[in-house]
Amino acid sequence: MPDAFPPIDSTSSLTRVERTEAAAAPRVGWGFISLYALAMMSTSLVFMAPALVTLPLKVNALVGIQQAPSSLALVTGIGALVSIVANPLFGRLSDRTTSRLGMRRPWMMIGVVGGSLGILVVALAPSISVVLVGWCIAQMLFNALLAAQMAVLPDQVPIAQRGQVGGILGVCLPIASVTATFLVQLLSGSQLAMFLVPCAVGGFFILVFAVTLNDRRLAPALRPPWSRRDFMATFYVNPRKNPDFAWAFTSRFLLVLAYAFLVTFQAYYLLDKLGTPEGDVAHQIFLGTLVQSIALVLASLIGGRMSDRTGRRKVFVLTASIVYGLALFVVAIASGFNGFLVGMAVSGLGFGMYMAVDLALVVDVLPNKDTAAKDLGVMNIAGALPFAVAPAIAPFILAIGGGSYGVLYAVAGAFAILGAVTILPIKGVR
Repeated sequence: MPDAFPPIDSTSSLTRVERTEAAAAPRVGWGFISLYALAMMSTSLVFMAPALVTLPLKVNALVGIQQAPSSLALVTGIGALVSIVANPLFGRLSDRTTSRLGMRRPWMMIGVVGGSLGILVVALAPSISVVLVGWCIAQMLFNALLAAQMAVLPDQVPIAQRGQVGGILGVCLPIASVTATFLVQLLSGSQLAMFLVPCAVGGFFILVFAVTLNDRRLAPALRPPWSRRDFMATFYVNPRKNPDFAWAFTSRFLLVLAYAFLVTFQAYYLLDKLGTPEGDVAHQIFLGTLVQSIALVLASLIGGRMSDRTGRRKVFVLTASIVYGLALFVVAIASGFNGFLVGMAVSGLGFGMYMAVDLALVVDVLPNKDTAAKDLGVMNIAGALPFAVAPAIAPFILAIGGGSYGVLYAVAGAFAILGAVTILPIKGVR
């Protein structure tokens, strides 16, 4: 087992002196970065394989095509609510963990094993109610894994490298999405294998990273008591005391809300606005996602590295949000599929740069280094909540806009631009 960090003082905060010391901390090597990226990609894989392919197929097999959409919405909606609660809760537990194995390692192991068991329940479920139970177990424990993994960034990576590492982590989701789809297609003959093999592949790399991690350790004597007030604070960061964090939360919520509109309604956009035949919709979504992912990967890697070299975060996040908003305006006015592809490519540039540099910016403005996992869990609410909000308010936007998906995407673009504006008041980073 690797040596752990020395015990940490759980009452200290990240002062300017500490930030200066952190900036001068030893740089992490490519061995660590590679294993970290593989672990994060594997976490995206265990999330995305069921979300994109196997869970909808399972629901369809149980209830048929007529009831499948509403049943899937029930399962994923409740699962999203579980994830919103679980991520900051397990982040808080990780911040308070005094295990000899470290603060993050135990939750990575518990998360990947327990989440995989939840996926097994889904795979073997005889009814939608059992699918719901299994999916909630998976969402809860995979979010425990994710909360611990995200805290490794402020734990281990010095400020001077966070843009670079954030850029590399930014490519994990699109690569995992493509990998998940490819892997599931190879296993289409066995539904059980379609569910479990991605967990086995992803779990291997997650466990390798967990075992080799030089994890932080908290001395039991330094762990503060946990009151009812502390429990409620698990899901909340005081915006008056931490305005930079609050503005970063607002910006991420607005940008992800714009993204949620795009991915949730693009099939209806293609059918209604562009007149795509129903049989071609899946292929066109694949092409759009592929173009977007290529641009996203390039922008994420380049943007994160440039942010580190210049020592600036705000200008990159602001520019990325504006670019993403403009991309949605391009999609809104497109009259053909080629215009849609152009908009998707531009959106990949904006979203890729945003994913890379926003993560570094958020880590730089965390209220307290010793509650990093909890605070990142609160920030992750800004990434999960929009997927519940977008479907809820879209019908009203469509009603006002005469059923036009062009109007819907124009409004989404406006949300992204507003997300850029909310970056400006942040003062703790340049």
